[in-house]
Amino acid sequence: MGDLRPSPAQIPPQLLHDPDFVRAARARDFTTMFAMTHDSQVSYCRMAEACEMKHERIAKIARGEATVTAMGTIERIADGLQIPGALLGLAARPWEHRSPTPHLESDDGDDPVNRRQLLHGALAVGLTGAALSALTDTRRSVDLALAADSEPAELSDLELAAEAHGYGYHGQPPTTVLTELAADFAALQPLLDSPQPAATRMRVCHTVGQMAGMIAIILHDLGARHQAKKWFATAAKAASESGDRQLHAWVLAREAMVPLNYGAPRAAAALAEQARQIAGTRPTASATLAAAVAARAYALSHQPEQARQALRDADTFMDKLAPSARADTWLTHGEQKHHVHLSHALTALGDTRRAQESQQRALALSAPTSTMTRSLLAIDAAACLHKDGDTQQACWKTVDVLKSLPAAYRTGLIHRRATDLCRSIPAHRRTEHALTELQELLMAP
Repeated sequence: MGDLRPSPAQIPPQLLHDPDFVRAARARDFTTMFAMTHDSQVSYCRMAEACEMKHERIAKIARGEATVTAMGTIERIADGLQIPGALLGLAARPWEHRSPTPHLESDDGDDPVNRRQLLHGALAVGLTGAALSALTDTRRSVDLALAADSEPAELSDLELAAEAHGYGYHGQPPTTVLTELAADFAALQPLLDSPQPAATRMRVCHTVGQMAGMIAIILHDLGARHQAKKWFATAAKAASESGDRQLHAWVLAREAMVPLNYGAPRAAAALAEQARQIAGTRPTASATLAAAVAARAYALSHQPEQARQALRDADTFMDKLAPSARADTWLTHGEQKHHVHLSHALTALGDTRRAQESQQRALALSAPTSTMTRSLLAIDAAACLHKDGDTQQACWKTVDVLKSLPAAYRTGLIHRRATDLCRSIPAHRRTEHALTELQELLMAP
């Protein structure tokens, strides 16, 4: 005799699409789940029978007077109420590979015991057509189980797309890159909506975190800082769920650049320090980026000692980075990017000699198509001229940068950096021709 188990009390299908129920399932909040199931006309007795639990315990859990923590109990609830394993952070359950799923009060014989009995009876009379049909059904159910535990075919393609997008603009206007990236990001939505094995869902969340973070970077560069913050929040949520602390730290360090570049350096320093804490003390791309961004934030906050210490930390990490972490992408921390950060921090600190060294090194490492990076470095160089006393030449240099840019680049971050230079010039020099022309150019549509 087999181990006879009670028939499942299937969750009403509409609950599996109810956002409140899905959130409760992912949090393993069985109080909410049991209460919602009971409200959907599934009795406590029926739930207790299906989950092999006492009626009184089911009722207590639904009222919040008891909890469920034992993994065996969680698995019994998943199987008894037919809750997909992915919703509870479990592997796909065996019954998920059978189709159709039995309804609440039906007994159609499609459970493991009846399936085994049917197969045994068919084979007992020989290798007949019925026996072969039963064998075929059994094999197909296993094939479905294997397929359900494998990754979705499109996931690998989307992971490769995220890697390709990480190489940045490559001379394309930011809006063009944003359009292509957003289209790939939208393809991730069905994978998030579908129940997946835990390992697959972690990969999906990892790719979501990468792509959402890169969309936020472009929005930041275009000047849409409020939208950028929202996309960074989505990226951080996905990165956290993926379990990749380095990705989470990367997202926070990148998010810190929004307040850093738009007038709130103290808020940027707080975010950068949070990223540093998550990244840890190993020399990783995320830890190096977070230290470099912290240095810029402290320099702009007039905290020179903290800025210099963060610069030392960033340089120490950079010297120890693995070659793979030094690639020139948005998701890593190459030498060119490192010197771009150093240029801004050292310029803000007034260390113009070292700032100019970093600018020259970054320009030597930048591709000719790196329009935005080269423009920002040129404005940093202009700011160094201003700090060294040649304000008129600084303004003319910035005017030349803006006039040389296509309209698509003359907004957002570049516009903000040029505006910051204008604002740093004393009021008594605001009538000089070079500054007047720069101001007019910045005010132009």
